[in-house]
Amino acid sequence: MGVASFFLLLSTLANLAIPFLLRYLIDAVFVRKDFSGLSNLAGGLIALFVVQAFFSFGHNYLIGAVGQRVLADFRVRLFDHLQGLSVRFYAKRRTGELLSRLTNDIGTLQTISTEVPVTFLRQGVMLIGGIAIVLYMNWRLTGLILLIVPIVVGVARMFGKRLRKISTEVQDQLADTTTLMEEMISSIRMIKSFVQESRQSERFRGQVDQTLGVALRRLKLSAAFGPVMIFLGFTATTVVLWYGGKEVISGVITPGEVIAFILYTVVITGPVGSFARLISQIQEAVGATERVFQILDTGSEVIDLPGAVPLPPMEGKVQFHDVTFSYEPDRPILHRIKLTINPGERVALVGPSGAGKSTLAHLVHRFYDPTEGWIEIDGSDIRKVTLASLYRQIGLVPQETALLGGTVREILLFGRPEASEEEMISGAVAAHAHEFIAQLPQGYDTPVGEKGINLSGGQRQRIAIARAILKQPRLLILDEATAFLDNESEALIAQALEALMRGRTTLIIAHRLTTIQQADRIFVLEKGRIIEEGKHAELIAQRGLYYHLYTLRMAGIGENEIP
Repeated sequence: MGVASFFLLLSTLANLAIPFLLRYLIDAVFVRKDFSGLSNLAGGLIALFVVQAFFSFGHNYLIGAVGQRVLADFRVRLFDHLQGLSVRFYAKRRTGELLSRLTNDIGTLQTISTEVPVTFLRQGVMLIGGIAIVLYMNWRLTGLILLIVPIVVGVARMFGKRLRKISTEVQDQLADTTTLMEEMISSIRMIKSFVQESRQSERFRGQVDQTLGVALRRLKLSAAFGPVMIFLGFTATTVVLWYGGKEVISGVITPGEVIAFILYTVVITGPVGSFARLISQIQEAVGATERVFQILDTGSEVIDLPGAVPLPPMEGKVQFHDVTFSYEPDRPILHRIKLTINPGERVALVGPSGAGKSTLAHLVHRFYDPTEGWIEIDGSDIRKVTLASLYRQIGLVPQETALLGGTVREILLFGRPEASEEEMISGAVAAHAHEFIAQLPQGYDTPVGEKGINLSGGQRQRIAIARAILKQPRLLILDEATAFLDNESEALIAQALEALMRGRTTLIIAHRLTTIQQADRIFVLEKGRIIEEGKHAELIAQRGLYYHLYTLRMAGIGENEIP
């Protein structure tokens, strides 16, 4: 930026010198009839043009490069900040909105960080230098030129206020359009299945039309701004030409001075107009930058507290101490949960939908912190240990398998990049995934597509289990880990899970009885409270909620699942 500003200063000074030389060149032709002076002045002008072009190229390139680097660094910074935010933040935001802020809104920062200050510098030098030169040449003509300045400033302020408001509307509409587009693309199978293509197209067209309407309003203001400024500039030029012509006729000044003054009129009114445009650009960018900084100013609710220490290799004892949790104020999901899971124990959570099973697992993983109470692992409050040391020792196999785009190899090594080829294959074999992976076109180097779209649900789930096996966690959370497996696949996975769970504390959230019945203990949740506890046979004998759910499933919904 320093070098670019220096080049800019030299380029601007060269621009200021051009009308001054033209003054003498014109007088050499029309007044003195001096051919030798004309040739020397023409050569000097050409040399000045070369210097001006060289330094203009230098500052344009350097400013552009700085702007692109600022844009790239800021986008990475915002992405890193987003990754550090808690799960609750994403539960309240739409993906398309965040994508819009990472793309559309950040683009405006390039203008503010580089183009605006540089343009202010260039136009400031032009304005001050131009006024100084014309004052030196003729103070009366200078007064005429300066009369136009307050009018230009007033017009610019009027346009700037309106542009700021409407530009914020444009950015909001762009965010809504991006959000809708992301939702439609991610739900394309459902849209096709329900034959809703035309309806979704109409919905998208409606959103695009709204965005277009606001954009056209902004365009109308921007389009009017330029001609108004040009009109004011031409008006000032005409006044100077009239008064200067009168002075030439009277013999007070030379024709070269009049031409120079006309050019300097443009030099002076140009920066004033540029300042006005810069103000408009800033006003347009304010809304977008506010949206970006709103995210950067958002802190994560789940962070490493001061003094947090690494969690030692865990044995796996988990204790809930009067844990209450709510996603929204005054709407608790869990109520004063007291629960102890012993090292190496397999515990299953059962209950109707919305009972709080997954929420309880999320609290163990510290995706959220309890509203009241606390959770301990091996006697350590998990809020007082570092997140990285906690997460590294927890293996999560979720119901909705999350596979980032890439190859099978990259997905398997996601949690443990340093694992060897033999360890990777061994994990895939244990999860009964190696056989189908070997049959893929490129084996372990086969791309799986976005979110694993090129794989079946059962294949995605087995890869997720293999990924968990390779991570070798001390605490295992199975959140409907066998939900998308057919009976044959489930029988194969049962053996893998048995080996994976052996010696590890395991928290199982499942509907399938084949998984639940093998648990050391079963906790039955209803409306955020633990109402029953025991083994499968004991809970059946109690004839409570577990028995009711079990008999419902056996009676008509299916013999192998609990609703």
